[in-house]
Amino acid sequence: MLTIVVHILFSYLSTVTFGIVTNVPRKLLNACGITGVVGWMIFWSTKNLEAGAIFANFLGAIGIGLMSIFFSRRKKMPMTIFNIPSLVPLVPGGPAYQAVRSIVLGDYISGVHLIIKVIMTAGAIAAGFMVTGIVERLVKNILDNRGAKTKV
Repeated sequence: MLTIVVHILFSYLSTVTFGIVTNVPRKLLNACGITGVVGWMIFWSTKNLEAGAIFANFLGAIGIGLMSIFFSRRKKMPMTIFNIPSLVPLVPGGPAYQAVRSIVLGDYISGVHLIIKVIMTAGAIAAGFMVTGIVERLVKNILDNRGAKTKV
């Protein structure tokens, strides 16, 4: 139980801190923090189910995308205000650092392996956002078409 509280607390703090650094308006920092917590907890839960880090990042990005859509409509602000700070907990900074470190130390095989892992993780995060954007547009088009048919 304490582990979950620690994960929630630090994912919230890292998201809000990055939101402050990127000049997110003060009234939106809590929404950014909640979005970051949702994305991280989806990632952490999926990874604990032995589903793999790349799939966990994909699902975490979908969670962040959905929460960003929700908050952008509720607060009438662009999605990127919520997306960008919320990605901080998911970004594979540790493996990227280890990849550069391995290459500098001459362990090229390990470095290339880690670079591939970082690229795949970043691709999974991008794919998660892409899926969320596509689903949002499909739902919006369906609702718009349904409304247009009833008005005629």
